[in-house]
Amino acid sequence: MSSEATSTDILYEAALAPACHWSLRMRKGTSLRLIDTEGGANVGMLFYNPENLLERYNAPDTLKCQHTFKLTRGNCLYSDMGRIFCSIVEDSVGWHESVSGNTTREIVRRKWGEHSYQDYLNDWNQNGYNSFLVELAKYGLGKRDMASNLNLFSRVEVDDEGNLQYGADNSKAGDYIELRFEMDALVLMHTCPHPLNPAEEYPRKPVTYQIREAEPVREDDYCRNYRPENQRGFKNTELYHLGLGGGS
Repeated sequence: MSSEATSTDILYEAALAPACHWSLRMRKGTSLRLIDTEGGANVGMLFYNPENLLERYNAPDTLKCQHTFKLTRGNCLYSDMGRIFCSIVEDSVGWHESVSGNTTREIVRRKWGEHSYQDYLNDWNQNGYNSFLVELAKYGLGKRDMASNLNLFSRVEVDDEGNLQYGADNSKAGDYIELRFEMDALVLMHTCPHPLNPAEEYPRKPVTYQIREAEPVREDDYCRNYRPENQRGFKNTELYHLGLGGGS
């Protein structure tokens, strides 16, 4: 898939402002491209099956079945039923993480101070955890339905003592990642800071998102063949669409 697109390739495009949250339903056969507008963005993201909200993104399975700590082009994002929500078909960044979780109100207060909406309006210091709770509530979900989330555009590494270290300057202005959806998915996202971001001031980084028509998945598809496990994941997903189950 080309990294360029004409206006006719893009079905919908919008900006997600800093410290904001949103959700939408992505259809099988479409793709979602996220673009780091200014550099240094973080996009928290979760996936749920809109036909069965008990099925959701599973970070441990996604990482262990593909023998990786980072996510990039070729990796697939798995549900807890062994199916593939989406595949990373394009990625100019090279490293996205799925282990550090969210900022919480306490983390934000401790790092950057408690700037409430009542006092600061759109310049308030929102946190990722509560952002997800607001979006979850729209679908009758709550705290018990929270899962480990992606942090797109963000990088963490492990030092010699096993501590997670935030990778500064991981994403530049104009960098992008594109997710091709292999099944319908409810997508939750926010643009709150990464929980390990050491910035002195609350980071406010917008992103642009585009919904596109995806190219058909062929037998020689890069993501499908990136790992042997992905071939089984695609098969599970195909069986699901046939009404035959296929969960692991």
